[in-house]
Amino acid sequence: MPDIDLRQSVLEELDFDPSFDADGIGVAVENGVVTLTGHVRSYAAKLAVERAVQRVKGVHGIAEEIEIRYPADKRTADDQIAERALSSIKWNAQVPGDAVLVKVEKGWVRLSGTVDWQFQRIAAESAVRRLSGVAGISNMITIKPQVRPTDVKSKILDALKRNAQLEADAIRVSVDNDTVTLEGNVKAWYERGIAERAAWSAPGVSKVEDRISVG
Repeated sequence: MPDIDLRQSVLEELDFDPSFDADGIGVAVENGVVTLTGHVRSYAAKLAVERAVQRVKGVHGIAEEIEIRYPADKRTADDQIAERALSSIKWNAQVPGDAVLVKVEKGWVRLSGTVDWQFQRIAAESAVRRLSGVAGISNMITIKPQVRPTDVKSKILDALKRNAQLEADAIRVSVDNDTVTLEGNVKAWYERGIAERAAWSAPGVSKVEDRISVG
């Protein structure tokens, strides 16, 4: 797809999504790589913009340079953000109690600690995303290794084969200790996400290197 057509598709998708205001977002495209600039009013909106662009067919990569500009009356002190983040994580049934530590500096939230599964790591981050005043999140939560690499690879390959949206034969999986490497080629960006989720769903995986190309 020509870059000019891809840019138009991205703009239309941004305008279509009601979860953020697209007026403050700039879009440039070169060789299938979309560069996003401008500003939004929350961290959640910033993530929503990225997801919207990923849905567009023909996008091979994203360079994100969007700023978060909170209205003056919605700025929140770091200690308040930390307190709210801990409460949100505590009330999330998917996150083990007292497993996650929170540190906030200038609106940037740093999560640390240890959990058993990737979904628990994601749940902790999701609990904080929509809090007012959050400028970004560094998820440093680690995952405890649980199974042998051969078991992990088998579970991932089985998950890929079960997914009707993905041609499993196009994906190569290798496992080194608790690190999974994905290689191959898919037709659309969202298919990379499917493969990544399959990799993260295996117990004991603490890192996924996604080398899958789109096109």
